[in-house]
Amino acid sequence: MKEIALAVLWHLHQPYYTDRVTGTAPFPWVRLHATKGYFDMAVLLEEYPEMRATVNLTPSLLLQLQEQQHGTVTDLFFRHATRPAADLTHDERAFILRHFFAANWDTMIRPHDRYYGLLIQRGLTLSEEELARLVLRFSVQELLDLQVWHNLAWFGHAALQRIPALRELIAKGRQFSESEKQTVLAAQREVLTRLVPLYRQLQDRGQIELSTTPFYHPILPLVIDTDIARRARPDCALPARFAHPEDAEAQLAKAVAFHESLFGRRPIGLWPSEGSVCPELMPMLARLGFEWAATDEGILAQSIDDWEPEESRYRAYRAPGQGNEPALLFRDRELSDLIGFTYAKNAAVHSVEDFCGRLQKIGAGTSDARPLVSVILDGENPWESYPDGGEGFLRGLYTALTQRNGGDHGFRTVTPAKELKDYPPATQLTRLHSGSWINSDFKIWLGHAEDNDAWERVGKTRRFLQRQEQEKKVSADALRAAWEELYAAEGSDWFWWYGDDFETDTKPLFDHLFRLHLSNVYRLLGAEVPEFLHIPVLRERAADTVIREPMALIRPMIDGVVTDFFEWRGAGYLECRAPLSSMHKGPESFSRIYFGCDLNAFYLRFDPVEGGHNGAKAEQATPSTGSALAEVHVVFIAPHQMKLVFRLDDPSVRQFSLLKNADTSLTVSGRSFDSICRKKIIELAVPLKELGLDPGMRAQWVVKVVRDGIELEQFPRYQPLVLAVPDHTFEATMWRV
Repeated sequence: MKEIALAVLWHLHQPYYTDRVTGTAPFPWVRLHATKGYFDMAVLLEEYPEMRATVNLTPSLLLQLQEQQHGTVTDLFFRHATRPAADLTHDERAFILRHFFAANWDTMIRPHDRYYGLLIQRGLTLSEEELARLVLRFSVQELLDLQVWHNLAWFGHAALQRIPALRELIAKGRQFSESEKQTVLAAQREVLTRLVPLYRQLQDRGQIELSTTPFYHPILPLVIDTDIARRARPDCALPARFAHPEDAEAQLAKAVAFHESLFGRRPIGLWPSEGSVCPELMPMLARLGFEWAATDEGILAQSIDDWEPEESRYRAYRAPGQGNEPALLFRDRELSDLIGFTYAKNAAVHSVEDFCGRLQKIGAGTSDARPLVSVILDGENPWESYPDGGEGFLRGLYTALTQRNGGDHGFRTVTPAKELKDYPPATQLTRLHSGSWINSDFKIWLGHAEDNDAWERVGKTRRFLQRQEQEKKVSADALRAAWEELYAAEGSDWFWWYGDDFETDTKPLFDHLFRLHLSNVYRLLGAEVPEFLHIPVLRERAADTVIREPMALIRPMIDGVVTDFFEWRGAGYLECRAPLSSMHKGPESFSRIYFGCDLNAFYLRFDPVEGGHNGAKAEQATPSTGSALAEVHVVFIAPHQMKLVFRLDDPSVRQFSLLKNADTSLTVSGRSFDSICRKKIIELAVPLKELGLDPGMRAQWVVKVVRDGIELEQFPRYQPLVLAVPDHTFEATMWRV
């Protein structure tokens, strides 16, 4: 059997949340991921000394780990956790009840009776009105237990194994003391202190290679020149041109210097942010001493004329240029995404067998004597979906790979530095496509009106900063600090959430952080923050309407009740807040509308508002005699015009209709379905094929409440909902690197 070289790269990253002016951060993810993913990954590698891997540590993450460890920055969640439960104000109690269930409910909350019980007590959905009442119903002890569990549940298997006090507290489960809470928080600090020395130790003993990313995780091709986006998408709308290759090189140089200060070695490998590359980047990498960089196989497919997946992708290439450019590795998308999204749903032993079997098929399917397979993925977020935090799968995988390590056994885990030294690339690319790992373009970060607005605000702020530097009226220290804030604002993570590609309840906070970094440029230089930075980048729709697109496949039971709260986990939803027309004001019908799919059907759930158009209690409502009955119309605007119709005032009606435009005339064809049930809530299902929706289509639709031909309400008010019809790769597209 030929030997297969396997290069595994775990990418660890957090955006730069810190407000340097106040020394605070709004999110706890640096601290909490440290106690789970970051520590788990290092300890598992330490326990398998024959396993070779690459760990990509972004400087923005490392800097925040340093700030947290030294206590120079505290996050908002930590401040709420440390406050004695008996001293919590009304607002602090509300914050804890709203935010301290921020974890994977299936794998990190439900397994713990007390934590899950507190979630049920709070409620699975939460409005501001409900929150105001709940604050008064939670006792001091319940709030203290919640403070502890929010932090305790985020410890991964490595910390639990090495810190006995944590296992004892999990076994106790409830009635925690303030002293025990401090034990948990002290364990967090202990893990934070161990992290960087542990990764350096793994590097120094030759087991792992440490690579880096440009300092604040910018999309380097767009920093070099935003017009580069047109190469992959000629129709892309562009902002006012932002072209600063000097910023791109500065972000790289800063990353190299900071990495070397922590680990004692200059990094020679790079995972460019989001795998984003372009030809202009390669000479920069050569000047800074980078010997390799990695990106996605889709970039390779666009860079060569004779793309043959099995023959082309399992080798390293030399970047185009004069001969001193870095080698390029190309990520195997399928293998990487299986670990990130699929194997969590399967038994660890079967997942390991599947992974190794696929490696063997790669070896059999390529003529290369020693294929190089690059598996590159997020090294933190996937493990939240694994029931055991990924321990079983990773132990099984590392065992299988190391036991079969060598030519006679088929696999050899490698680091790029050594592999490329022993087996230099034999082929040089004649051209390099400009794109990222997502669809081989830059659409996520540029092209939408919000994205382009954000780029223009960065450009305005940079021009101000450059003028201040030229006038030499401020101190060198203030200028250095201001440039750091500008570079932080160039990071990709803020642009990820602009536009309509992804939704999250915290979009406004990401918008605030982006504008905060730019505002700090002015503050640090003693200038007034301009008005354009006080105005959100997010358009009115985001402030007026809360919409989340589906994040996972669902398959709820159509029985009119929330049978199991997990059945609608991963669904999209719309918060319904106000009626459409000022001419027909009245009580709203629904508090929230959920929607989603599996591979065969479209599902809808309507949560009625008590006292709304549909009556106080749906299961007891009766039709009103002498008046027209209200109907719900689910109106599809694209790609086909059609609507689903059902009675709202009459729960005895157990059918809904699907009406389609037969042609351009007023003729309508339709049929009825009985897959609807109305009790506490209204649930229905309709086959995707009946809607004429195929995988990859994006359906646009709204919900209307109509009585006697009069439209009483429309949800949402200002723009249609969007449903991306899923295929088998749907959940993989939700990956946030």
